[in-house]
Amino acid sequence: MENYKKGKNVEEPLNRNNIPIPNLPNNFLWMQVRGGSKIRNLLTHALNEFPETKNVVWTGFGPSVGKAVTCAELTKREYNNRLHQITKLSHRQVDEYWDPLLPELDKLVVKRKLPMIHIYLSIDPINSKELGYQAPGVFLPYKSHDPKAKKKFNNNRSKTNKKTNNKNLRKNENSGQSTSKDNTDVKMEL
Repeated sequence: MENYKKGKNVEEPLNRNNIPIPNLPNNFLWMQVRGGSKIRNLLTHALNEFPETKNVVWTGFGPSVGKAVTCAELTKREYNNRLHQITKLSHRQVDEYWDPLLPELDKLVVKRKLPMIHIYLSIDPINSKELGYQAPGVFLPYKSHDPKAKKKFNNNRSKTNKKTNNKNLRKNENSGQSTSKDNTDVKMEL
């Protein structure tokens, strides 16, 4: 590729009719997330328009897929997880043109298929039998809220630490040195 320089990129156009989610309403808000888009700006616009439309589709492709997912999750959080969701994956074709630096070489066209995600959020109920449907209120917390589970975890952890510390103290008793928790040497007088 050292004999070529990158030319233009031609992307397959995005069209409302090409969104692979069936039965979309006519007046939905379509948020197309790009790599350079700021999440703050996207969310401000979407949250201002959402009460009127009651439906939003977040679309991201290539490197902006993660950003589109983040925007959708933050939108759901703003509405206390009361939104219905349908998620669909697809791809978008991008043609990359490479111009030759030497006259005897031909122009190259590289066809790439970038992953694309569409996340449809709605206040109104939607078809729950559709593949990719997620009901409102489905929330999986990161940490356990069960105090017994937390206490049990901490007890097991402290027992393990005590055993390890006791072994280190026994190993170093003969040398007159001991290792503390932070691995600093402590002199012991015998």
